[in-house]
Amino acid sequence: MKIHYLNCFTCNARFPSSWRTGTLCLLVEHDQGLILIDTGLGESDYIRHPGILRVFRIATRVPLNQKETAVQQVQRLGYHPTDVHHIILTHMHFDHCGGLPDFPHASVHVHRKEYEAFMGRPRRWTDFAYVRKHIAHQPKFVFYEDKGEKWFDFSAIRLPFDPELWLVPLFGHTRGHCGVAIRTDAEWLFHVADSAPIGLGEYAPAWTINLVMGPQAPHLRDFSSAHPNIQITTGHMWLDFFENINKLTKEAIIREL
Repeated sequence: MKIHYLNCFTCNARFPSSWRTGTLCLLVEHDQGLILIDTGLGESDYIRHPGILRVFRIATRVPLNQKETAVQQVQRLGYHPTDVHHIILTHMHFDHCGGLPDFPHASVHVHRKEYEAFMGRPRRWTDFAYVRKHIAHQPKFVFYEDKGEKWFDFSAIRLPFDPELWLVPLFGHTRGHCGVAIRTDAEWLFHVADSAPIGLGEYAPAWTINLVMGPQAPHLRDFSSAHPNIQITTGHMWLDFFENINKLTKEAIIREL
């Protein structure tokens, strides 16, 4: 099983200017077709900017490079958009599900609480990052709820894929926010999305992280320390992460050849 690490939305801080980040989406080459975990912005977002994206352009430096859309990156990898059979959403903020319309045939897997938060009235300031037009094409949703299962010490929901994928509720950033755990050849990849700051770092005060990300970061740091062999990624990564991981991928391909 091969995993591609895609930067599907570059968003750089105005201060400090060294904070240059990309939205991490994972493309999993799977026996059941391509699985995309989060989508970043979609093609339509570049044509007509949603209001929340206009706010981001004021608060941050956003290059808006349309080549970063997941659909164009899938095509550059030699696939057709219809090869993406499944999309797993960690949550439904505009920068994580904006690309849904670019894959209208894909089944969309999401926690039921997240969908209800998306469709309901705003109850938390982060709810204003939902954009209803992203599901105007009426995708085929597959909803999940807790069933008392466990992945390590986390409550989790086994997804209908083999090798194993788990939806791991990490509520806080949004009301139905989840991580995704993927069984890999090495061990596990645990994508915790926006439940923790970039790389689980502590470069901001704890109260700020709690306000923006929710309360999960300390638990995730403890889990990372206890399980150093598990790769943990966050929803936004430093741009050099993408440069380094892509370099390693190219070197591995050359070795295989």
